[in-house]
Amino acid sequence: MKRSLLCCAGLAYATACSDAAPSTSVEAPRCTTVGAATGRVPLTDLVDRTYLGFTGGLYPDCANTPPVAHDSAGLSRALSVQPLDGNGNPSANGKIALLSIGMSNTTQEFCSSNSLLPCDGWTFMGLPTSDAAVNHTTLVLVNGARGGQSADQWLSDTAFNYNHIRDAWLTPNGLTERQVQVAWVKVANPNPTVSLPDVAADAYVLEQRMGTIVRVLKTRYPKLKQIFFSSRIYGGYGTGLNPEPEAYESGFAVKWLIEAQIRQMQAGGVVQDSRAGDLNLNTGTPWLGWGAYLWADGTTPRSDGVVWLRNDIATDGVHPSQSGQAKVGAMLLAFFKSSPYTRCWFVAGGACS
Repeated sequence: MKRSLLCCAGLAYATACSDAAPSTSVEAPRCTTVGAATGRVPLTDLVDRTYLGFTGGLYPDCANTPPVAHDSAGLSRALSVQPLDGNGNPSANGKIALLSIGMSNTTQEFCSSNSLLPCDGWTFMGLPTSDAAVNHTTLVLVNGARGGQSADQWLSDTAFNYNHIRDAWLTPNGLTERQVQVAWVKVANPNPTVSLPDVAADAYVLEQRMGTIVRVLKTRYPKLKQIFFSSRIYGGYGTGLNPEPEAYESGFAVKWLIEAQIRQMQAGGVVQDSRAGDLNLNTGTPWLGWGAYLWADGTTPRSDGVVWLRNDIATDGVHPSQSGQAKVGAMLLAFFKSSPYTRCWFVAGGACS
């Protein structure tokens, strides 16, 4: 079923400005804006303005949904997710593993602060245990995230983190790396110091590292079909480890990475963004899309009402408190239950369309 795009065109008095995503060979398409944003606006609401000259929306052309071709590819990948045996072969008795990759915030939101079971009941892994709508027959949630494991710790397929996931979480639970078909990735660079629009901005470095992570994940998990990315929560209550505006700007890194795959496929497979590198779907790269978009500007509500209160963030100003973890857990659960790219394998009896 074709879904409409939330585009920002059609304003008679608007002026066009180029999308300043870091394409290095072909100018990105233009979308229509009415000027510069005042302050930082959530990407989902930044559809008629620009941030430092950069256009918003989660996807290209000021849209919060993918263009038609990427949408079709996402649905195709979703429908290919099926229970697999330990060798990666289809099996009615097999499993579908959804794996998280990331740092301390990621594990706190996905399962628990110490990455150990049982998961806290308010987290993404904890909430489905009492949700009858979730596929409890073939779906297995695996938390691979750990504290301190920033983006640079996931850049090699021989990195300790991947061996740890295999040895501590997959093998003991009767799973193999060939049963991992979906990943949720939320990574960041620690202690960023350079913000946009500087050419050395942390957002550009993060995009480059995430491109590498995509390829490493496919090498390590050969049956991986889909990767869903989320960027950071609000960082304005602290300084140092991942403050503003870098926490906000990490959303642009995710946006540009996904756009790089879209533009590459539109260009017949030719790489369009050298920072992201090769993300060709035709050569086996997983389909890339947004997971839940988590950022809001503190107590200023997004258009959907999401805010980040001071008590949603721990005293260090960086990590989510229990209420913050619960907020992300609920947003992730709602995403995976409702997304047209996940319903057919995440929801019992669900359909992807």
